Amino acid sequence: MIFTKLILAHLLGDFVLQPNSWVADKERRKLKSPYLYLHVLIHTVLSFIFLWNTDWWWVSLLVGITHFIIDASKLVFQNVKNKKAWFFIDQLLHILVILGISFYFKEFNFDFLSNNEFLKILMAALFLTTPASIFIKTLLSSWTPVPETQSSLQTESLSSAGKYIGILERLLVFTFIMVNHWEGVGFMVAAKSVFRFSDLAQAKQRKLTEYVLIGTLLSFGLAVLTGILIK
Repeated sequence: MIFTKLILAHLLGDFVLQPNSWVADKERRKLKSPYLYLHVLIHTVLSFIFLWNTDWWWVSLLVGITHFIIDASKLVFQNVKNKKAWFFIDQLLHILVILGISFYFKEFNFDFLSNNEFLKILMAALFLTTPASIFIKTLLSSWTPVPETQSSLQTESLSSAGKYIGILERLLVFTFIMVNHWEGVGFMVAAKSVFRFSDLAQAKQRKLTEYVLIGTLLSFGLAVLTGILIK
């Protein structure tokens, strides 16, 4: 399968066979860095090796040319503030090129967009992200976990960490249900309980404990109910 072979070549070229020293040199010297061109050459050669078909030499060349354009654009426009964003943009563009090649060889088509089961699963997964977070936040809005005067008891946390933890746990629970591994849901509940126990014990606040418990049960409950409805 061309898609799988090109993805393997990409993973090897971009992560396994690219030392951190090369990355640092490219970021410092940008288009003047010899490692940029060596990196592109490695991708071209790897693509040819994995495909191993002389009739498809142009595919390897196309991968190399597009890889150079994408990486060069990243180096030119990347800065300290948008470095993280450019990493994901860079990887997304590389994958889109590989997908485009796979579509050309008719390995993929858009039939899945007319598949009702796929659309239902996609709808459910989308609901369990931000929409579910808003639902839970609205339901909990009448309660305050910690009085303002006791806010100093709270330890610092990452920005929006709770929101993303909730999204990830709901998607994992939904996935476990869809693949008929309900024991995974129990594992998720146990794992979260273990990680949260020390924080709640240190805070020594019943309100906070009850607030977290209700939020967790709502989050897991929504994921379970959604999974059951889809199945």
